[in-house]
Amino acid sequence: MFSFRTTPIEDQLDRALLEGKVGVFCTPGCWDAAKGRYLYDIFRSRGNLSAIFLPGDEAVPGNAHISFEPEELRGLDAVVVEIQDGGARYFPFAVDVLRLVSALAGMENPPALYIVDHPNAAGRDVEGTLPAGESDVWTPACAHRHGLTIGELAQMYASECGAQVSLHVISAQCSATSRTLTPWMVPPASDFAGVFTPYFYTGARLWTDTNLNPGLGTVRPYELVGAPFLKPEGDAVPVPEGVLARPCSFVPLSGLYEGEACFGWQFILTPGVRYHSLLHTIQLMRHFSERYSQFRILDSLPGRLADPVMMEYLRGGITFDIVEEHVKSEEQKWIRKAKRFLLYDDAPIRIK
Repeated sequence: MFSFRTTPIEDQLDRALLEGKVGVFCTPGCWDAAKGRYLYDIFRSRGNLSAIFLPGDEAVPGNAHISFEPEELRGLDAVVVEIQDGGARYFPFAVDVLRLVSALAGMENPPALYIVDHPNAAGRDVEGTLPAGESDVWTPACAHRHGLTIGELAQMYASECGAQVSLHVISAQCSATSRTLTPWMVPPASDFAGVFTPYFYTGARLWTDTNLNPGLGTVRPYELVGAPFLKPEGDAVPVPEGVLARPCSFVPLSGLYEGEACFGWQFILTPGVRYHSLLHTIQLMRHFSERYSQFRILDSLPGRLADPVMMEYLRGGITFDIVEEHVKSEEQKWIRKAKRFLLYDDAPIRIK
C-alpha cells in the first residue's frame, strides 16, 4: 500500500500514529521551525513514542550513520522517517533509509512506514551512472546524483526490495518549515557546511577513496582538495567552464593529514553554473595520477564508483570523451527509470 499525503504528519489520523507504538528515524533536520520542536516531540506529547533512532553528535565528524537493529523495529506500529538527503546515492543517511526499508521487507508484519519528505538539497540535476560491476551491497540502483527526494527514493527502495510494507509519503510542500528554511539551514550532516556543499558532494566524496583530503576537518568540506605532496603553483588543473580553481593551503583539524599543511585548490562556482562534480572529479583524479607519483587510489573506490568505464579511464585505458558519452547515456537511462517514482511536478534533468 502506498499513499502520498498533503497534510502535515501531526494531522494524520492513522491509528498507528495516534495510538500505536511509534519509532522515529531522523536527523537534526527534523526540527520544525514554525513550531519550535522536533518530530519526535509530537509523539512524546501523545505518550506513544517508543523509540528514537538518531545519528551521533551532529557537530562531530564521523557520526555519519543512524544505527539500528532489525529487532528494535519489532513491536512498533509505525516508523516515521525525517532526514534531509544530500542528493548523492552514497549520502549516509539516505543509505540508512535503504537499510531500514530492507529490514522492514524482511519482517512478517512490519510497521507502517511514514516519510516526512524534504526538497533535495542538490536539486533535480542528475550526475553519473547506474551501478555496474563491483559495488557495495548498500549501493542504491540510481545515478550517483539522483535528483529525487527522500520520499521518492523510499518508494524506489521499496520497489527494488519487494517490500510488502505500507508506505506513506508526507509531501515536502505541506510543511511550513520547508517553505521557511532552505534545505541546508539545518546541516544535513556534520560534514555539510553550507549552501554549496551538495553541488560538490557527488564527486568530491570520492576523494575519501584516495590519499587526498577533500577539505574534511576544515570549514569548507568538499570544496577543497589537497595533500602535503601537491604543488598547485604551476599546475594547471582541468576545470569546466564556470568553475574557478584557487590555489591554496589548509591544515585539517581532523581526519586525513590532521595537523599537517596541505596544498591544493579551492573550487568555486560562478553564479548560475550547473556543475557536474562527478565528471570533474574523475578528470582531476586522472590528472593527479599522471603528475604525482605519490597519488593513490584506494581499493574502496571501485565499489563506491561502481562503474567499470570510469575506472578504465582512471587506469589510463580510454579517453575522456568516451566517458562523457557513457555517462550521458546512463543519465538518460536513469531519468527514464526515475519517472516511475516522481511525486512532484518537476523532474530530474541532465547537466548539459
